[in-house]
Amino acid sequence: MKNFEFAGKSVLISGASRGIGEATARAFAENGANVVLLARSGDAIARIAGEIGAQALAIPCDVSDYGEMAQAVAKTKEVFGGLDILINNAGMIDPIGHLSETDPAAWSKTIDVNLKGVMHGMRAVMPDMIAAGTGTIINISSGAAHGPVEGWSAYCSSKAGVYMLTRMGDKEGRAAGLRVLGLSPGTVATQMQREIKASGINRVSKLAWEDHIPPEWPARTLMWMCTAAADAHLGADVSLREDDIRRAAGLI
Repeated sequence: MKNFEFAGKSVLISGASRGIGEATARAFAENGANVVLLARSGDAIARIAGEIGAQALAIPCDVSDYGEMAQAVAKTKEVFGGLDILINNAGMIDPIGHLSETDPAAWSKTIDVNLKGVMHGMRAVMPDMIAAGTGTIINISSGAAHGPVEGWSAYCSSKAGVYMLTRMGDKEGRAAGLRVLGLSPGTVATQMQREIKASGINRVSKLAWEDHIPPEWPARTLMWMCTAAADAHLGADVSLREDDIRRAAGLI
């Protein structure tokens, strides 16, 4: 399997306390990068960063608060001298339920994390990346960004907004040297899938655990997306359901 080279690069990953975020932090570190783990779960990211070693930094952060996100970016630059890659991974699936019965406050919280959290990350890193003429931003998207799924009005709406932020970042940043892409990983064997399973709503909740891909697959795909080999997908969502993408990322 092909190895990637990220020595000297710094990668900031939100939602890094478990699942795709944790696997991504470990994968980039194994390939030479300095990694910064963000999550509200300070103990979890501290443990993971400790296991990775000196090239990892854990910063407790609520991405729905722009001030916290901006401070995390500043701390990254202070410790590692710069920031080359941002992976906006933090996200939540709740509330799951029909729109006619959904709690508006819970719905709004998902928008704050899934959509505004991505905007906050992009806003915090884009000025320096534009000034430097280089940088990669990858937003974790979903098939739910492109079609409705029963019971997921908050999640679908937030991911549709994330897809547009990816397109906007590319439209406004590509000429300045920025690479902005989205990854739609499909269903991944993470805690989120356990929450979906427990809801019993829609076809996704009926899937067997073995139907889901391991989080190491999107982690590897994210590394591939940080290379020029993925430039044909700038401004778009890359779907990990597609065999040609899995092949390009070295998964099959």
